[in-house]
Amino acid sequence: MEIEVGTISWQDFYRYMVQAVVPRPIGWVSTLAEDGIANLAPFSFFNAICGNPPHLLWCAARRGRSSATKDSFANVVQSGEFVVNIVTYELGEKMNLTAADVDPAIDEFEVAGLTKAPSMTVKPPRVAESPIHFECKLTQIVDVSTEPGGASVVIGRIQHLHVDDTVLTDGLIDIHKLDPLARLGGNSYARIVDTFNMIRPMVIK
Repeated sequence: MEIEVGTISWQDFYRYMVQAVVPRPIGWVSTLAEDGIANLAPFSFFNAICGNPPHLLWCAARRGRSSATKDSFANVVQSGEFVVNIVTYELGEKMNLTAADVDPAIDEFEVAGLTKAPSMTVKPPRVAESPIHFECKLTQIVDVSTEPGGASVVIGRIQHLHVDDTVLTDGLIDIHKLDPLARLGGNSYARIVDTFNMIRPMVIK
């Protein structure tokens, strides 16, 4: 199968993208609206950027019909702060509840029955039930497309990292204790149940 961009709808092409680019980590982003109402939403176009200084990114997609931005994005533009909480398998159902389209006046923490924990360096709260949180200050927004189905890349500098001791082994994060949830295509998700090691080769001349 060969697909040239533009020969099928962007929606159909997107389906191939999210089925092929897998598994994707989930950034569970908590923000605060100007009126103080907390927002919590999952983003699977999420990743780390670099370690010095530490930065990460998540992509705020625009709605497919109206091209409107989501509440999380509007809150970050206004406040310049956000927290990325890591989603575990145990928290999957609650994460899924926060993926719904919810009125801005409604607090997704309350919808999902989650506990707010105060952050150390930013105003948006952390998800207390999540074992890992990255508190971030906005450094840059890259508007890739304002069309329906487009997105903006939100880049944040990490200010503070919290890791619960229960997911550590010998001072390092243990992937099996963490049991993170990953996004696949459609309604599918995955767990990391099998791992193996490969030693990176030295410089090959």
